[in-house]
Amino acid sequence: MSNGMKILCACEESQAVTKELRRLGHEAYSCDILPPSGGHPEWHIMQDVLPLLNGRCKFTTMDGQAHEISERWDMIIAHPPCTYLSNVCTRGFSLKCEPAERVIERWKSRAYAVAFFMHFVLADCERIAVENPVGFMNTAYKKPSQIIDPYMFAESTKDSLNYVTKRTCLWLKGLAPLKTNALPRPLLPKRVTRDGKLKSICWEETVSTDRARNRSKTFPGIARAMAEQWGCAKSGEAISNRTDNVITGGITWREQ
Repeated sequence: MSNGMKILCACEESQAVTKELRRLGHEAYSCDILPPSGGHPEWHIMQDVLPLLNGRCKFTTMDGQAHEISERWDMIIAHPPCTYLSNVCTRGFSLKCEPAERVIERWKSRAYAVAFFMHFVLADCERIAVENPVGFMNTAYKKPSQIIDPYMFAESTKDSLNYVTKRTCLWLKGLAPLKTNALPRPLLPKRVTRDGKLKSICWEETVSTDRARNRSKTFPGIARAMAEQWGCAKSGEAISNRTDNVITGGITWREQ
C-alpha cells in the first residue's frame, strides 16, 4: 500500500467510499462516532473526527490496532451531518410552524452544525471534498463546486441502486469535479398532495426504516466515482489515461 494515499473518510459509518478506496490500494480510514455498518471495523475509527483532521495524529481502529499519520492526510472526504443544514428541515426554523423555544434550540444546533462543517473546509489538507445536500451552507458559506445526483453515476437506466435522483452538493479543494455519465434524468412518479396538486415522489420519501442513517449513506455509484477519479489525484494520473472498464465497467463519462 506504499504507493497509495492516506485518506480520511469523515462521518462515514457506511464505509461506502472507504471500501472503494481500499479496493484501489489506498490507506483509507472511515471515522464516525457510530460503529461501522460497512463490515470492516479494521478500517474504522470510532471517535470524534476533529482531532484527526490536520493529520500528524495517532489513533486506534476498532480491531485494536494502533496507527499513526506522520504528515498531513493526502485527502479528506467528509460527510458532515445535515440534520440542521438540509432544506428539508426549513420548516423547523419557522415561528409559523414551531414554538419559539423549539426554534431557538434548533438555531443553536444549526450553529454547531455550521461550525462542524467549516472544520472540514478549513482543514490542513491539500485535497478536500465536503458533501452535503442542498441547504443552508449553499448561502451561508458559498455555492458548491458541483451538484450531482446518483443517476449520473449509474451503469444504466436499469441500475436500480443508482438510477435515482437525490441532489448532493460537493465543496471541493484541490480536486476536480466528478465526471458523470450521459444518462437522462429519471422520470419521477407522482402523488396527489392534500390540496389536490401533483408532487414528484423523491427517493428520500421511499426510505421507511432508520431514515436518518439510510438517507445519509453514499450511493455506490458515487462512492466508486470518488475513489476512481480522485484516487489518482496525488500522482496526477489523468482519468482519461485509464481504460473504461477499469473506471466504470463500461460507462462513458463526460465533463460537467
